[in-house]
Amino acid sequence: MPRVAHCEIHAESPAKAAAFYGELFGWKMQHMMHIDYWLIDTAHENEPGINGGIVKRMGPKPADGQAVNAFVCTVNVASVDSYFARAQKLGGMVALAKMAIPGVGWTAYCKDLDGNIFGLHQQDPGAT
Repeated sequence: MPRVAHCEIHAESPAKAAAFYGELFGWKMQHMMHIDYWLIDTAHENEPGINGGIVKRMGPKPADGQAVNAFVCTVNVASVDSYFARAQKLGGMVALAKMAIPGVGWTAYCKDLDGNIFGLHQQDPGAT
């Protein structure tokens, strides 16, 4: 069946977004020389997942309180608490506080520097 192969983050300043996500998750960033586009490598070779890019936003950023109008990508992390705090320290904001998905794990949603929403997920079958 068709599978998501690439994701893109739209940002007013792609370089700032690359620094934010690189620092938060340790992702490898590579700037394309002739266009304002950053390639994102999210995993070591042979790990599951998708890679992506950061592109210059061509319109206004999402307004506070605006309904989600795009795909939201969720990143598996070892600790939602740790990454949630780290995202805020780097200038991100809370979109939805940590909550349990019973029998599955913990999840939380953040906004990056441009107001884009992304999820954090920690697997924990004991979550209630």
